[in-house]
Amino acid sequence: MFIPSRWIGLLTLLLVLGGCAGHHNIDYTAFRESKPRSILVLPPLNNSPDVRATYSFLSTVTRPLAEDGYYVFPVALVDQTFRENGLTTAGEIHQVPLDKLREIFGADATLFITVTQYGSVYMLIGSEVRVTATAKLVDNRTGQLLWAGAATASDSEGRNNSGGGLVGALVYALVKQVVSNIGNQGHPVARMTSQRLLSVRPNGLLYGPRSPFYEKTAP
Repeated sequence: MFIPSRWIGLLTLLLVLGGCAGHHNIDYTAFRESKPRSILVLPPLNNSPDVRATYSFLSTVTRPLAEDGYYVFPVALVDQTFRENGLTTAGEIHQVPLDKLREIFGADATLFITVTQYGSVYMLIGSEVRVTATAKLVDNRTGQLLWAGAATASDSEGRNNSGGGLVGALVYALVKQVVSNIGNQGHPVARMTSQRLLSVRPNGLLYGPRSPFYEKTAP
């Protein structure tokens, strides 16, 4: 396919700009000064149409945070504590003042998560299950934002649909739709998203004090 030379320059510029936008640096000054040891994770806000998103995603956050080197308050116990105090929705819980959260749980920082996408995304032929979430970590003592990030994952990653042609794609889409209606196909994808969102990586969280890499490596 012939591409006019004037378009090549424009495409190159867009690729460069896109690369710069994807690798912007985060200021970790407040994070390093805060030195949080324990993190309280609130039930995620759910902006997707799937009612299962909040607790599906919540159940995936403990492992990556613990692997990063932080103490994570047991999410089931935290949820039960809120329910016993009359707070049953993520929206209500996210409105609780930080000083109150610190008084009740004694956590150094609170993680606020919002699930913006959870479930099937339909395309011309077939569909994919996609989960997207954003998060911010806030110091409970000062109210200062320590870190914010976003991540997404899909069950179509690494899939090769070249075999079978149009008929194969249609059969795969039909089978996938039946399976999706039976079970929660978003949960394993939520686990992938959570791992990407909360693991130590460029522009991700820093290692916590329980990690052997604490304060030894740059993000």
